[in-house]
Amino acid sequence: MTVKIAHTAEVQDFFKEVSGLLNDQGNPRLKQLVKRIVNDVARLIEDLQVSPDEFWTAVDYMNRLGARQEAGLLVAGLGIEHYLDLQLDAQDAEVGLGGGTPRTIEGPLYVAGAPLAEGEVRMDDGRDAGTVMFLQGRVLDADGQPVAGAVVDLWHANTQGTYSYFDSTQSEFNLRRRIITDGEGRYRARSIVPSGYGCPADGPTQELLDQLGRHGNRPAHIHFFISATGYRHLTTQINLAGDEYLWDDFAYATRDGLIGELRFVEDAAAADKRGVQGRFAEMDFDFHLQPAPKPACEQRSGRPRALQDA
Repeated sequence: MTVKIAHTAEVQDFFKEVSGLLNDQGNPRLKQLVKRIVNDVARLIEDLQVSPDEFWTAVDYMNRLGARQEAGLLVAGLGIEHYLDLQLDAQDAEVGLGGGTPRTIEGPLYVAGAPLAEGEVRMDDGRDAGTVMFLQGRVLDADGQPVAGAVVDLWHANTQGTYSYFDSTQSEFNLRRRIITDGEGRYRARSIVPSGYGCPADGPTQELLDQLGRHGNRPAHIHFFISATGYRHLTTQINLAGDEYLWDDFAYATRDGLIGELRFVEDAAAADKRGVQGRFAEMDFDFHLQPAPKPACEQRSGRPRALQDA
């Protein structure tokens, strides 16, 4: 039987020491967080009778997780990133904020600095023989009025389920673009139909999911940041209807209001009008923004992100 000592005055004083709470240097907020983390880890060890072998196996796992740069993948897979969205939803509801396109997770694969275009853009570099996709829609306010000059920042995987920058075989900023909406709030993009993906089979995230009896697959999807002066920044994604993992997303990103319907067109005349050959896909998706209650709400979160090399 494990002896429980974490609550004792002696151990609590020790935790204050290791958290820096007994000195007047450093970061007070970080000290508070570290104190809570140390306490929670100690109580977890006591309550679940964690053995030394189990503890050091967990430490080794964290080392391997960091070495593979999969921490962002794991927090999505454990539902923690989705929980942050649920928490923000609850905070909005508490103060009476609502409406607009739902938020959902950003995921770990955004890269800053994608090329910026006015109104319309081609996203792919032509190297992937995937089905051509025409994506278009409008950015609107809460009353359905167009938001001109909004920045639609979008990115998605190729037909192999990989993303440029993280996949060195793809060209710089392939399938990553920013579009400034026109006077009617419209954005238009030519791209290719993306594929879903799975966690790397040999990585630590899938290793843990295997132990939990879970898969590590995501449905095909397209990520978005939508920003405009006077409106709350929106982080969201469209998940494609018909995908086998649509409602079984390991990252829990699928939400009502965020499902996109692709229309596949076989008509040769329609293809010729679009300037393509053969079968292609179309999808319309509008975004509705909430007004920003304060200027800070216009900005996306300050989480660390990849910055494309010059």
